[in-house]
Amino acid sequence: MEEENLIVIREYDSVNEAEWDKSLLEGAGIYTTIRNEIMAAVYPIGFAPAQLVIRNEDRAKAEEILDAYASE
Repeated sequence: MEEENLIVIREYDSVNEAEWDKSLLEGAGIYTTIRNEIMAAVYPIGFAPAQLVIRNEDRAKAEEILDAYASE
């Protein structure tokens, strides 16, 4: 996957929250990965947040899914 095609859609202080949203997006067929996963787990909150990364072309669909889940 080419790096310039990827965007950070969300940042999390909790790796567990990032993993949960990652599973929601993957369930919808959206490629996703987490950056800074280990750093976010080891270092204090806010130092290196876990970043949920997706392809730029999936942004609208991913936002819709994450927003729908957040409003429940």
